Amino acid sequence: MYGVSCITVYREMMMTPLLFFKALADDTRLRSLLLIQAETELCVCELMTALDEIQPKISRHLAQLRKLGLLVDRRQGQWIFYCINPELPSWASEILQTLAKEQAELIGSNLTNLMRMGDRPERVKNCC
Repeated sequence: MYGVSCITVYREMMMTPLLFFKALADDTRLRSLLLIQAETELCVCELMTALDEIQPKISRHLAQLRKLGLLVDRRQGQWIFYCINPELPSWASEILQTLAKEQAELIGSNLTNLMRMGDRPERVKNCC
């Protein structure tokens, strides 16, 4: 979005199908992943607004997804932006793409909440 890609990759865990599907089994993590995929990247405050959840809960789930290797992040000033790890195994990437395409209604209201924030950079200016 800003000409800077998400570059910080964490390889603390080896992603297995079991760990991948456990991550998707939580509603907050699943919606966060689908929202990030739809928007390319999001910061914590954008996800808080979209999901109507508190910061500690969102941050905890993002940390789990990052530790697993599903997400990568980049820092811009005080904000940390998260995006889908471009180095995901192809099977995991294909599953996320299929979910995003076939289950778009799952995050419809969350995208509406996000759009109410306005466009970037105004959106980021008004949060955090």
